Order: sequence, then structure tokens, then C-alpha cells
Amino acid sequence: MFSKVSGPVRLADRVAAMLSEEIESGRIAEGDKLPTEVELVKQLGVSRTVVREAVSRLRNAGLVEARQGLGVFVLPRRTRPLDLESEAAATKSKVLQIVEVRRAMEGEAAALAAARATPADFARMRAALDAIDAAVAAGGDGVDEDLSFHQSIAESTGNAVMVSTVRYLGEVARSGIRITRANEARRDDFIEDVRQEHHAILAAVESGDAEAARDAALRHMKHAATRLQDADERFWTETEDVDVVGLDSTAP
Repeated sequence: MFSKVSGPVRLADRVAAMLSEEIESGRIAEGDKLPTEVELVKQLGVSRTVVREAVSRLRNAGLVEARQGLGVFVLPRRTRPLDLESEAAATKSKVLQIVEVRRAMEGEAAALAAARATPADFARMRAALDAIDAAVAAGGDGVDEDLSFHQSIAESTGNAVMVSTVRYLGEVARSGIRITRANEARRDDFIEDVRQEHHAILAAVESGDAEAARDAALRHMKHAATRLQDADERFWTETEDVDVVGLDSTAP
């Protein structure tokens, strides 16, 4: 049924998109059982981990459900929740689109944080920045720590919807963030630029200046998009088995 899959950074994205297309087109119909994990591994030429992640995304999108001891079955068509994971991180253009959405969200989050953050929030944000520096100094890519910093800003707004949305967009853009950090790792000036952009956001938030905080976050995201655009093309064509280290561009 399927041909072998190879290619860019997130194979799970491509497998999920392939399966989703089969379902949406009706070639795999409502009530049909998906091929088993073993069958998909063989047909697609990918690992079990890739297949499991792809099927998990289909479940999260409301396309399929797992039935204990029976397999994974296609669900009836319905209005489905927003699901960007299956494709958002697969190509440069998709990641840049997510960055544009994040720009609006992160800018507003920073402005609200400036108006609402407490001393405890400031401490959490500063700890998150320190964690990024520590991760990079230890040879890591700092992606998790970077996302935690932006999440700490969202949490400081006191808006649960903002928190969930920023978290979701950050997770969707994770592989793009890894790519930009890999690109930045080759340039000491990039690394320092990103560091200063982060600190500028926090300084504006701590000052209580909502407009300055918004501007700092928007500026960071604009520069993030530029760094993404300028990233070495090989970062977009490596397979997910390659360790892509060093990033921060898509993180505001």
C-alpha cells in the first residue's frame, strides 16, 4: 500500500501526513483497520518509533482510535481539532508560517506579562534564562530550556488559553528551533545575539513596560525568522537520525 519513506528532518511528520492523506481521500475508509505496526515499518522503511509517533499524531487529530487487542481503526469524519503537528515542522516554509503565528502570540504574551508578572514570575523567567546558558555551556542545544523560557513568560500572563497556545506552538516548532540553533551554533555572534534578545525581553517585562516588552519579543521573532531563512539548507534535508544540535531562532 505504501512506498518507503526517506528524507527531511522529521520522518514521523511525513508518515503522519501520508496516512492522513489516505484517510482523508477515503482510500482507507471509516471503520477500516490500519496496517499493523510491523506492516507499516516494512512498507515504509522506517523505525517502529517513527510509526508509533505518526499514529499517535493521527490519534491526537481525531482520525483514528486504538482498540485494545484489535488494532488501530479509522474514526468517522467529524470536525477535528486544530492539528499542526503532522506537517508544520517538516519544511522551512511551514516552520516560517508557524514563526509568524508565534510572533503575534509571543508579542502579546510579553506585553501581558509586563503588566501582570509577580516577583515569583520574574525569578522563574531568570532561572529559565540561566538554564539556557548552562545547557549551551554543557554542549547541549538548549531547545527544551529555550521553550521553557517562553513558556514562563506565557505563564506570567495568568491566561490559561495563552499558556496552552504558546506551549502548543512551541512544541510544533520544536524541530525548526533545533535547526536554527544548529545554524546559530556555527556563529558566536548569533549565539550572543539570541542571548541578548532574550534578556531584552525579560528586562522589559521586569520594568513593567508592556509596549517595550511586546517590541522586544516581536524583534526577537523577526530575527528568529531571518536566522531560519539563512540556515544552511543541509539542515532541512538531513534525516532525523542525524543529531542536529545548537539552536534558537524560532524561539522568541
